Amino acid sequence: MMLTKDNREENFFKTVCALAIPVALQSMLQSSFSIVDQMMVGQLGSTSIAAIGIAGKFSSIFSVVVSAVGAVAGIMISQYIGSNDRDEADKSLRLNLMVAISIAGIFFLISILIPSQLTGLYSKDETTVKMAAGYLRLIAFSFVPIAVTTCVSTMLRCIGKAFIPLYASIVAALVNTGLNYGFIFGKFFFPKCGVRGAAIATAVAGGVNLVFTLIGFIVVDYGRNYSKRLVTFSFRLGKMTGKKYLTILMPLLANEFLWSLGENVYASIYGHLGTEDYAAMTLTFPVQGLMIGALSGISQAAGILIGKELGKADYDEAYRKSKRLMFYGLFGSVILSVVLIYLRKFYVDIYHVNEGVKQVGAQILLIFAIISPVKVMNMVVGAGILRSGGKTRSIMYIEVIGTWLFGVPLGVISAFVLKLSIPYVYLLLSMEECVRLLLELVVFKKKRWMQKID
Repeated sequence: MMLTKDNREENFFKTVCALAIPVALQSMLQSSFSIVDQMMVGQLGSTSIAAIGIAGKFSSIFSVVVSAVGAVAGIMISQYIGSNDRDEADKSLRLNLMVAISIAGIFFLISILIPSQLTGLYSKDETTVKMAAGYLRLIAFSFVPIAVTTCVSTMLRCIGKAFIPLYASIVAALVNTGLNYGFIFGKFFFPKCGVRGAAIATAVAGGVNLVFTLIGFIVVDYGRNYSKRLVTFSFRLGKMTGKKYLTILMPLLANEFLWSLGENVYASIYGHLGTEDYAAMTLTFPVQGLMIGALSGISQAAGILIGKELGKADYDEAYRKSKRLMFYGLFGSVILSVVLIYLRKFYVDIYHVNEGVKQVGAQILLIFAIISPVKVMNMVVGAGILRSGGKTRSIMYIEVIGTWLFGVPLGVISAFVLKLSIPYVYLLLSMEECVRLLLELVVFKKKRWMQKID
């Protein structure tokens, strides 16, 4: 039976929704529960908050590195599934699992053996450093579960089972919140552990997430017997050579590291503008996280769906679907931006801060709403479509140009030379998003990113 153009578009839209909605809900869920966690930890005092923040700086490096491995897994698996080569997709999963577990093991050992030396890099206060070291030593037990969950979740999304990582995350988030409440404050039958309790909750929740994700994977893949083969680790790379694998992985690692470093520089710039200005910026972070998270699923869907088309070597279809995905991202972000513009003042009124902070916070949210469609397009085009062909080096160059040649200099000049207020600093600094998008669209138009990785 021949499908009409309208039917093809409808089927494609349903496929995008089946991938994007679970990822978006998972991202929004994690953002919302992190807000709850912050509120609980916020009751412990400034030293405890600072300790957790310091420990989080090192663990965030691990998160960045593992997410890069997960992105490579997505590129490889989606293309091999697109070319109907499930054996090679399984090998890709095993390869990236071994890499991710090895990285997690290194970070685990470092966190266990020299936590005080690591946390001491961020603070000179002995009490804070000691507390942060204890927290880091405990959350290190979540590193290996996170690494495995990241890769297996990628596989599940590529085979059309994106709802399983979502359900696992819901269970893990509920466990994390419940254990946080119990261990931090000594509620129910739990001992009162304070900061250590927050770390225990995080580590246990990571294990729960892994268990439910693996159970889901085994259940949906049982008939094909791939779950049994998954545990048979092998260093055989199949079609993917070690050199080619590193060619894809290393630029992604560099890209994620440079992005993370750039975000730290931006935070430093905001922090030097004054306590009230930084407070105004901080209160906007939950909304920014929720909005970006709501549309992050389109980026994930783009990487998987376009990767499958490239695996088939159907480049015309890959290009056509890419443009549709860009339209979905733009349309969704514009709708959410309009909603935020109307609701931003209601949001800032929730906080018990002075009117000046509320006013500045509302101004920052207005700027974010205006620039948000560009941010989302960067996610869809750069982090989704262009990566799907495995040419990750061009994305790394775009990140360097956008962040380090435009974003950071504009932020420094506007804050410390022109001495502008934080809304204008944020506006000028955000121009790097526009630069990145222009460069990404140039690369997209040239079509050189469209290739099979084998």
